[in-house]
Amino acid sequence: MTLIQLEYVLAVAESRNFTLAAEKAFVTQPTLSMQIQKLEKELNIEIFDRSTHPIKITAIGQKVLDQAQIILRESRKMSHIVNDLRENVEGDYVMGVIPTVLSTLVPLFYKNFKTKFPKVNLRVKEMKTEAMLEALANNEIDFGIAVTPTYNDDFIEIPLYHEPMVAYVPEYHRLSNQEKIKDSDLQMKDLLLIEEGHCFRNNVLSICKTINQNDYPQEALNVDSGSLFTLVKLSQDGLGMTVLPALQAEDIPKDYKQFIKQFEEPVPTREVSIIYHSTQLKLRFVDELHDLIQSLVRGKNFIESENRTMPNLKLIK
Repeated sequence: MTLIQLEYVLAVAESRNFTLAAEKAFVTQPTLSMQIQKLEKELNIEIFDRSTHPIKITAIGQKVLDQAQIILRESRKMSHIVNDLRENVEGDYVMGVIPTVLSTLVPLFYKNFKTKFPKVNLRVKEMKTEAMLEALANNEIDFGIAVTPTYNDDFIEIPLYHEPMVAYVPEYHRLSNQEKIKDSDLQMKDLLLIEEGHCFRNNVLSICKTINQNDYPQEALNVDSGSLFTLVKLSQDGLGMTVLPALQAEDIPKDYKQFIKQFEEPVPTREVSIIYHSTQLKLRFVDELHDLIQSLVRGKNFIESENRTMPNLKLIK
């Protein structure tokens, strides 16, 4: 039994096709098939039922696959332990990032990180929080950046910063003449929300303490969109107001920024953190990424105009 055989078995299990698995593993299909047959012969079992299309995993084969994932995960720890002891940051890393953070935070740090660590191959995947936690548990990604807390003891959360929320209130809206927005000003009938499944939707709804969140009026616009800027444009068209994280608000076109309003104290915020599974060993990466992100956002004012400066993003030590 070899590690490469286990890699091939997992590749076939993922694609349910020997040809596709061989392409992903960068080997010929006969080579991959031969190695898997050797493993099956050694164990005296059939891992895959090849009579079906797509192929199926046998009951005993699933047990082998589960153990193969554990063995491969443990084998990879050796190099991670050595690299951490040498204080090296190199190799392959896969990181999931929630959509409402990816478009603003990743461009801020990615180029700097690649310059500082040229031996790192960092792959970033956009993922909602639920899918991210599942991928972390299954060892499909190494780290995540998401809003915390997740209330899951299997994961370690290293907070990066508290990001204030701001209101986007277009001209002629009922709140347009107010200098600041109160929590109680928000009404479901004209509040445009990002689609379900995004944690930021829950962040916004948590502000609305005095509102029955299940009482969404029929006349309210129900937008199935994951784009916060789409909500901004709909607001401009007179369809309501919306709430944005401060980094997103900073990133909108200049002509729109005049309609950004602060919340009254205490300003609602969200905590953004690096997340990883409790078994993760590539912790030097966490330290370096944490320090880099904090150095880039330290003292950053989010929204600036003639008469308005937004609160600074608050770093977490």
